[in-house]
Amino acid sequence: MTHTVIYDGTCNLCVTLVQLLETLDQGDRFQYVPMQDEATLNRFGITAAECELGMILLNPDAPEQRWQGSAAAEQIGQMLPAGSVFVSAYRALPGLKWTGDRVYEHVRDNRYTLFGKRETTYTSRYGCEGTCEF
Repeated sequence: MTHTVIYDGTCNLCVTLVQLLETLDQGDRFQYVPMQDEATLNRFGITAAECELGMILLNPDAPEQRWQGSAAAEQIGQMLPAGSVFVSAYRALPGLKWTGDRVYEHVRDNRYTLFGKRETTYTSRYGCEGTCEF
C-alpha cells in the first residue's frame, strides 16, 4: 500500500526532500504528486488554497486519513524504517514539537525566499500518473 504525498513541485526545498524520500523509499511506501497537478488534486477534492497550508499525505485505502503540514512530515517519518523511534523522541521532548510546528509554518510561508523557486515543476519518477484515486 502506498500513500500519496502532495508537495510543492516548484519549491527547491520541497523537491529536495521528495528526492531524498525517493532515494530512501524507491516508491515502496509513497507516490508523489506536485500541488501544481490540478487534475489529480481535483480527483482528491483538494484545492490550491489547501495546498498552501503545507504538504499533504493521503491514505488511498482510507480517504478520511489525511495529514497536513508538520503532521504529514511526522507521519512520513513514522512510516520509514526505524523512523517511529525518532518521531516518538521528537514528540516526547518538551517544547520540541511546538517549536517544530512553528518552524514548519515559517519555512512553509517563506519557502521561496529562503530556498528559491524552480522555473519548472518537478515531477517524481514515483508519481501516480493518473493512477491516484480514492
